[in-house]
Amino acid sequence: MPKDTPSRWDRRMQQRLAHGEAAALGELYDRFASLVHSLAHRVLGDEDAADQTTRDVFIRLWENPEAYDPKQGPLRSFIAGLAQRQAVQRLRRTESAALVRAGHGTTEELERKVRHASAAARADYIVTSMPAPLRAALELAYFQRRDYRQTAADLGVTEDEARRRLRLGLQLLSTAHDGAASAAGPPPPPEQDTEGRGEGFGRSA
Repeated sequence: MPKDTPSRWDRRMQQRLAHGEAAALGELYDRFASLVHSLAHRVLGDEDAADQTTRDVFIRLWENPEAYDPKQGPLRSFIAGLAQRQAVQRLRRTESAALVRAGHGTTEELERKVRHASAAARADYIVTSMPAPLRAALELAYFQRRDYRQTAADLGVTEDEARRRLRLGLQLLSTAHDGAASAAGPPPPPEQDTEGRGEGFGRSA
């Protein structure tokens, strides 16, 4: 089965959410809340804002389960993308308000900060999602400062294989900037925020 093909669990979860099954939301939260919170915190750098963004993401999934199309890929990737977009929107709103209050700074500086935060979050997600052999090679070479020979020895592979894994890992990471720019995008149109809604996840009648 291709690695990008959504699992049966993904498809079933979408169906359960579409039928309004509250237990499905609980399972989804248990499985992905830490991922969503981590990505949001990487963008926002604030615990409370990351908590609120996490809540917003799951509310959106509950209220709009049809937004996820299993044919487009795994549910995990969809949720990660949604978390990143929600966090970027919140960062842009927060920083825009701060810019107005301070009376200095430029929109170019704001967008640069948004792109940087979004790229960092996407890179984190790519590293944690890539195959374990590639992730291990990157961690040894770049976080522990091993050279090719030491990396190969630690992994128990040839130097050529170590180079191949590092090359593939870096190719994946190189998509972080482009993907972050797409996720950041132009400033979104005004929309109703989820703040101020009921504390529970129940659907409105």
